[in-house]
Amino acid sequence: MNSEEYPKTHAKPSVTLSGTAENCATGPSLGLVDIGSSENAYIFRVALPGVRHKCNIKCDIQREGRVRIEGVITESDTLKNSPKAYEMKVQQLSPPGPFTVSFNLPGPVDPRLCSPQFRADGILEVVVLKYPIPLVSAEGLPEHWFNASFPVS
Repeated sequence: MNSEEYPKTHAKPSVTLSGTAENCATGPSLGLVDIGSSENAYIFRVALPGVRHKCNIKCDIQREGRVRIEGVITESDTLKNSPKAYEMKVQQLSPPGPFTVSFNLPGPVDPRLCSPQFRADGILEVVVLKYPIPLVSAEGLPEHWFNASFPVS
């Protein structure tokens, strides 16, 4: 869902960018985030233009709904291996280098129950199940409360 469709009762998601993502001022924006919600799950989509391989992305989802995506934008293999020399100024894509994108989902999730997909169009799409209100143990600590990190597949 884009910002116009985001319910007026919710604030626009706060997204933190660093590295290459922070320096990208023109072209398709690295780190644009859309978040959707159903009764049992959240879906989020993150724009990662310039990321060519899913192995260059790591997604960390915390039980409280904090998401951190780390990755690397690499230079084009076509230009590096070309027999001709090209001088390019980065204007339309994010420059090569490491980046992080961080944001919060609207509520707690079970990070063990997620389905990540890196699409060919440079969009990382993840569905993660909502976490029900945790049961509290006799010591006052939430029971069965986990965090997870996974490589994107």
